[in-house]
Amino acid sequence: MNQRIPVVEKILNANDRLAAENRRLLDEHGVFAINLMASPGAGKTSLIEQTVPRLAAELRLAVVDGDIATSLDADRAAAAGAIAVQINTGGDCHLDAVMLQQALAQLDLRAVDLLIVENVGNLVCPASFALGTHLSVLVASVPEGDDKPYKYPGMYRGVEALVINKIDLLPYVPFRMDYFRQGVELLNPGLRTFPLSCRTGEGLEAWLDWLRGETRRRQGEHR
Repeated sequence: MNQRIPVVEKILNANDRLAAENRRLLDEHGVFAINLMASPGAGKTSLIEQTVPRLAAELRLAVVDGDIATSLDADRAAAAGAIAVQINTGGDCHLDAVMLQQALAQLDLRAVDLLIVENVGNLVCPASFALGTHLSVLVASVPEGDDKPYKYPGMYRGVEALVINKIDLLPYVPFRMDYFRQGVELLNPGLRTFPLSCRTGEGLEAWLDWLRGETRRRQGEHR
């Protein structure tokens, strides 16, 4: 059992080195990239479907979709207007830097401003593996319940922005927003948060404005 810890550390260190290479490649091409994480069904793909067409006139978007199997999410991203690459993990519960490196090799990064990496639906594993993206975004949803920050602190602690999706269901679901936000604040004080509904469009504009601003700012830093 004591031998397992050095092995895990070695794997994570190797992943971090590759993640740094991915970051350098993205920076060289002026691409702003986010790692989009959530549990299954929280609405990652729906958020991408609402985001891509609304920003397509201003930004060149690409999506890397990570899933255990199928290309369903990549197909939905492509239908929304993004350049899409599918990565099937073959059973792994998360993307890692090697997988993203393989996906980046399939993209013409000179033609991309914003890259959205849709990680595998999971609230545990993805938080431990850096990809080389600039920011990590977590999508939570009202039907999941208001206890998730308390049950999965590692995920909530390790992100730079939080989307609270499906707020149109608040009148119908026993979700205590104040209790949820209290848990988030304890783990990640001042976390940028976007309550929204992909179904009705409520709150989407604030999310889009943030993406626009972050993309332009990052591009300005690397020109």
